[in-house]
Amino acid sequence: MQLSIIHSHSPYQCPLCAEPLQLNDTAKSYACQNKHSFDMAKEGYLNLLPVHFKHSKEPGDNKEMITARRLFLESGFYNPLAKAIALMIDYIHNPGTDTTFLDLGCGEGYYARQIELYCKTTKNLSIHGNDISKTAVSAAAKKQRSAQFIVASSTRLPYLDNFFDIVMRIFAPSDTHELKRIIKPSGYLLTATPGPRHLWQLKEQIYSDAKEHTHESEVPEDFELFSSQRVSYKIAPTIEQRMALLEMTPLTWSANEKTKETLSGYSELEIEIDFILNLYINSK
Repeated sequence: MQLSIIHSHSPYQCPLCAEPLQLNDTAKSYACQNKHSFDMAKEGYLNLLPVHFKHSKEPGDNKEMITARRLFLESGFYNPLAKAIALMIDYIHNPGTDTTFLDLGCGEGYYARQIELYCKTTKNLSIHGNDISKTAVSAAAKKQRSAQFIVASSTRLPYLDNFFDIVMRIFAPSDTHELKRIIKPSGYLLTATPGPRHLWQLKEQIYSDAKEHTHESEVPEDFELFSSQRVSYKIAPTIEQRMALLEMTPLTWSANEKTKETLSGYSELEIEIDFILNLYINSK
């Protein structure tokens, strides 16, 4: 599917002074009127995370977690979720008008690529993605040249006010004030959160008192719930895929070596997948 890329003006503001950033004539860097400059990486992404905004040398997911996520996701186990997301975007995206879309905390860009693949039309849809992990953003930019990716914190976003028509947040941290700031009035926030039974078979191996996720979704301030959908099914990954799934989730921090040995010892293990998709409209 061919994507119509929209570059009518820069979407970015300077992370240091909040002045608009403009692309230079050589298309190799962005700069603001205060002469803060940011170079495009050879992979095609822009790093807008200043060093003094970092809380560690290399924040975000490390290379091992990104590799695990790619191994699992590219096996197709989350395709039903990606297709459900694409249907929601098709419902609210008008191909006759320019639509700006942000994958917040995009990781290595799996969902951004699936949107381009599964949406009925991406005409006039401009896809953006951000993540705090430079390694993840580099991988995303290499695989999807039609999209615009940046390294940036999801809680301190270097985008212009009221720039996006749709922001998607899948298991990503965010700041409500920042969401309200970058989403247009009457724009949309699409979230994916764990359903009650998500990864239950992994949880019950890790926790002696495993509990279902609470599924009451808190509506962000100044947003109204527009629609909601539960996406539930079962998967049977191989041992390698199963361990990659564990590695790419927060559950890995609670799984000791004995638990990992137990999980890798099953020749077959059916695992429940359970998501809640909520679509909110910005009512400010």
